[in-house]
Amino acid sequence: MPSTHRLAIVGTGGIAHLHAAELRRHVPDRFELVAAVDPDAGRLADFTAKFGLERGYASIEELLANEELDLVDLCTPPVAHGPGAIAALEAGVGVVCEKPPALSLEEFDRIAAAAAASKGDFAIISQHRFGSAAERVRNMTAAGVLGKLAVAKCDTLWYRAPEYFAVDWRGRWETEGGGPTMGHGIHQIDTLLSLVGPWSEVVATAHRHRRDTNTEDVSHAIVTLESGASVVITNSLLSPREVSQIRLDFDNATVELDHLYGYSDANWTVTPLEEHVEEVMQAWYSKPRGQSSGHGAQFARIADALDGNAAPPVAIGEARRTLELLAAIYASAFTGKRIRAGEIDPTSPFYQRMDGSGAPWPDRK
Repeated sequence: MPSTHRLAIVGTGGIAHLHAAELRRHVPDRFELVAAVDPDAGRLADFTAKFGLERGYASIEELLANEELDLVDLCTPPVAHGPGAIAALEAGVGVVCEKPPALSLEEFDRIAAAAAASKGDFAIISQHRFGSAAERVRNMTAAGVLGKLAVAKCDTLWYRAPEYFAVDWRGRWETEGGGPTMGHGIHQIDTLLSLVGPWSEVVATAHRHRRDTNTEDVSHAIVTLESGASVVITNSLLSPREVSQIRLDFDNATVELDHLYGYSDANWTVTPLEEHVEEVMQAWYSKPRGQSSGHGAQFARIADALDGNAAPPVAIGEARRTLELLAAIYASAFTGKRIRAGEIDPTSPFYQRMDGSGAPWPDRK
């Protein structure tokens, strides 16, 4: 029988409200939300009152000293992800963390080391992996129905007004880790990699066109996959008509996803070549069906993993692969060089910080 797992949310901003609502809506019998953490007493009080929590704490250390937990859900600004994850893992408590999982590969590897020494696991929120349509595409690819991938694109074209960056931690390398590449496009990029497999090398550019930030507001990358296929990636916060898109051109069919912040089966389109219509469409209309992407879908998978004493998705190795690609995009953009997978090691400044030895524009924050 499924168990009920004790969970606490750390951070009580907008994403924490979304997580709490999704937990209550989709998996109310599988997670017990027992406490929340925020150093802002007023914000903490509002959150605990809204969700009927009896206990709130000013720090994760106070939480861990007073609660028996199965999972900590990190919904803090990115600068607090690493310290919070390591504190929980050292206390033997599992962690699920909002994006990005860390500010750098160096910090991520310290989290990974803490997880390896802990009875708890570390997982990253990547809710777009868990819609049924994405699962069908992975199944169709594995079965060879679509043929080999040749070309792909992955666009996160969003709009964030100047006021969005008035929040002090946004737009700074040392607190947010990067701009739309790191903080917004990461979900689409991670979903892409879950569909197409590992990357091999990247050439990229990054720009600060409009916003008063230290980070970029646009980036472009051309990625070569291990399979040999090529992918074009654009991340933008300057696009008034917002859209999130993935297009995959296989030998036998084109698969397209067009959505914004979440998708259902209806957001996907499959266009097979005439000679492959029957086999492709038969596979496309097979199960699984009807599961939209979203935090609720991922929390259900996390509960399944905890029930089976397995590592929850998305685990260390997959999360690092995505973060390494983001680091490589910045490294290529700021050095003008082609960056290969595995090249950013502890001797590289881009291992320590996403902006490496510094962005090619002056700070504005």
